[in-house]
Amino acid sequence: MTHHKGATVWRLTVTAPDAAAADLASAVLATACSAVSAFESGPQGAWRIEGYATTPPTPGLIEATLAVAWIARDDAPPALGVEHLPADDWVALNQASFPPLAAGRYVIHGSHHRARVPPGRIGLCIDAATAFGTGEHATTRGCLLAIDRLARRRHRPRTLDMGTGTGILAIAAAKTWRRRVRARDIDAEAVRVAAHNAGINGVAGLLDLRRGNGYGDRFLRRAVPFDLILANILARPLMRMAPALARALAPGGVAVLSGLLARQEAAVRAAHRQQGLALVRRIALDGWHTLVLAKRPLREDR
Repeated sequence: MTHHKGATVWRLTVTAPDAAAADLASAVLATACSAVSAFESGPQGAWRIEGYATTPPTPGLIEATLAVAWIARDDAPPALGVEHLPADDWVALNQASFPPLAAGRYVIHGSHHRARVPPGRIGLCIDAATAFGTGEHATTRGCLLAIDRLARRRHRPRTLDMGTGTGILAIAAAKTWRRRVRARDIDAEAVRVAAHNAGINGVAGLLDLRRGNGYGDRFLRRAVPFDLILANILARPLMRMAPALARALAPGGVAVLSGLLARQEAAVRAAHRQQGLALVRRIALDGWHTLVLAKRPLREDR
């Protein structure tokens, strides 16, 4: 987002009851805002979505769009909050919202914190954007912790990041193993954001980043099998894609799955067990689970 000193920025806010609703609200705010961020704000799964616009928003139009997006849900669409912020205040607030965050060997930070990565750590520069995955959410941190542990013993695996979002996991893998990583997302905006982030992290040449719907991409079919598949999506898509994931995973390969609540783990594990994948380890953070699965069991404590 560009701004000028003294200019006005509008902050739009919505509170969503769950992750699926947060996705809907984020998509709606993205139609009117230059930057959108989603934060899990409570233990019951509530989310706060914030969007920032440099041109005056039209609240009635945004509320109507929210109502349309909510048609398939049982609950009422959320209320929309709109407030003015001087541009300088917005910059300070936005930067303060994303202090550096550690996850194993990785330090996730905004571009304003680039110089604060400690020696020996891997910095992941990710600014707030209109794609999911700035590192503050438990699902992203869980995946990074899983990659950190896998990096202790896996030698430069052939890696696929399915549903890449901001590209944070693909970038982490590329920086860790300095090997080409395939990354796919169904959303064109996510692909754009991920490409930008790959560039500012110095790994654009290591990412094969494309828009694609699942494992049917012809470029992926040429690249299989993969030693490591990362999929931070949601429980239902993970279950639906389990057979395709298993076909794309090499014997002895590992899949890191996230985006599922604790109560959804049993169903996700069952779908993958049917495809010959066994649980190696789980990482539980803030009610969300990250699962490490393998085509054959590996000796490792859960």
